[in-house]
Amino acid sequence: MKLHVQTLFVAIGLGIKRNWHIFLAIILGIIVGNWIFKGQVFPPNIAQFFIKILNIIGQAFIKIIQMVVIPLVCSAIVVGISSIGDSKQIGKFGTKMVIYYGIITFLAVLIGAVLVLSFRPGDGVQDFITQAATLEIQSSVKTAMAQQEGFGALLLGMIPQNPLESLAKGEMIPIIFFALIFSLALSKVGEINRPIVSFFESVFAATMKVTDWIMIIAAPGIFALTTVAVSNYGLDIFSTISKFFGVVFLGFCIQLFVVYPLLMKIFSKVPVGTFYTAIIEALLVAFGTASSSATLPLTIACCEKRGISHKVCSFVLPLGATLNMDGTALFQTIAVIFLTQAYDVNLGLIQIIMIMILAIIASSTCAGIPGAGLITIALVLNGLGLRQEQLVVGFAFLFAIDRVVDMIRTTVNVASDAVVAAVIADNENEINYDLLNNPDEFKDII
Repeated sequence: MKLHVQTLFVAIGLGIKRNWHIFLAIILGIIVGNWIFKGQVFPPNIAQFFIKILNIIGQAFIKIIQMVVIPLVCSAIVVGISSIGDSKQIGKFGTKMVIYYGIITFLAVLIGAVLVLSFRPGDGVQDFITQAATLEIQSSVKTAMAQQEGFGALLLGMIPQNPLESLAKGEMIPIIFFALIFSLALSKVGEINRPIVSFFESVFAATMKVTDWIMIIAAPGIFALTTVAVSNYGLDIFSTISKFFGVVFLGFCIQLFVVYPLLMKIFSKVPVGTFYTAIIEALLVAFGTASSSATLPLTIACCEKRGISHKVCSFVLPLGATLNMDGTALFQTIAVIFLTQAYDVNLGLIQIIMIMILAIIASSTCAGIPGAGLITIALVLNGLGLRQEQLVVGFAFLFAIDRVVDMIRTTVNVASDAVVAAVIADNENEINYDLLNNPDEFKDII
């Protein structure tokens, strides 16, 4: 596969520019935490006071993340579904797009669930979590599950009797259900929906900006969480994280090198290797920026200049960058089940299916910016009756590796958008194979 050195340097540069403060926070957290763990530099009383302050900062960071979840998710659903309903291309491309995105996202959460249940990376984390925290989590899950006995009760629990009451209580599943119904209704009433849709477009833009600010100020929170975790358990904590990271990475590789090629082989005649060569620049920049939204113009340029029609690209790729996050769905499935394993919570089949469904919904409402995958994961946890602040130690594990994981899962997300666009273009005779099959004629995008 042809690799553009210039593009690689651009991707690395973008990654450093956008993420240096996160990487620095993690490194400093490891160093300071290890000093405290070994009793170096700081006297015990000062170290204890320092850890208390950092614990407050870490929990405050998690609460700030929770603050934007409901407005972000609700506005994303309304804007996304209402825009699909208004599109003139929905009849021609929309059905196939929904089917293909549905297939790869379902396979993503299925792969994630099978891998995390097979390798059980969360078992090794139990030694780092206090018995009191474990009992609290188990009690919360047990209470939530007792209210959802049976699959029928679970489905009924998704329907809000009073949407405003669910909103006030932060009950994410009923809120999502109402938002979906309301959005579908808006998409069918014509131009009269513009005031409401415009309002939610403003809410979505504002919450995306708030999320961006959260990621900018994430360094102190991530430093605090990392320092507290390492100060309590030492560097041994990273041997456990490596197993979790290995499971996530394996899932991404299966999705990228097995699921997508199979989709192209079964539903089109698009050559896999050649197509990956055609979009390599977009994939590298996606890795560097960890933002599918920032990569979108380059993704469109790569696809259009290498054979896919503008008609397909202009419809499929923007919606994919907004609604299709199968890499994020895979990660969230693994992450939530990992957390339940860490807190020794036994999940039944119904709970696992619920996690998979909620991961699909949560990923589709995820903003295409760095770190957003760990924000909307609250939606999945809420389905189990859990809140993020209850899982401080578990989230310290997730945040410690999230920057690298985020870069990889964004690459997977961008690849899936491009693959679906290529398959639809093949189905609709909207692809120039003379251009696609001649990589020597590709013009550099960057």
